[in-house]
Amino acid sequence: MRLSTKALYAVRAMVRLNLQQDGTPVSIREISDSEHISLTYLEQLFAKLRRSDLVQSVRGPGGGYVLARPADQIALVEIIDSVEETLAPAACVEGGKDCQMREFCVTHPVWLELGERIRTFLASISIEDLSRDAQRHVQMRLERSVSSAE
Repeated sequence: MRLSTKALYAVRAMVRLNLQQDGTPVSIREISDSEHISLTYLEQLFAKLRRSDLVQSVRGPGGGYVLARPADQIALVEIIDSVEETLAPAACVEGGKDCQMREFCVTHPVWLELGERIRTFLASISIEDLSRDAQRHVQMRLERSVSSAE
């Protein structure tokens, strides 16, 4: 199973939004520049994120986007669900897709459990978790560059 660039970019954009917002809205252009993601593509993703009530838009001068809830209350699975069509690892476990062999298929329970485990794993990680990891990563790079300059 492979997540689309929509999901990967949406998660990166949400982490960047959390890192950059200091009580003020962040423009999509700022996120686009920081993450090297097309502005047009981000506009489409943020429209979906807004419809899913994960972000709120703020109009006017100094406008942009803010998280709709605290970062520790936004799980990766919610972001991915808002931009992906499905997280199902196989068509037979996708909602509404019936397989005529389902009752007799020995692999169906495996794909079903895999899908549940993926969702559970993604539900256990919040934007706040990734933001903390990103801050640690930046701090480690700074420390390395200072020590190598000495």
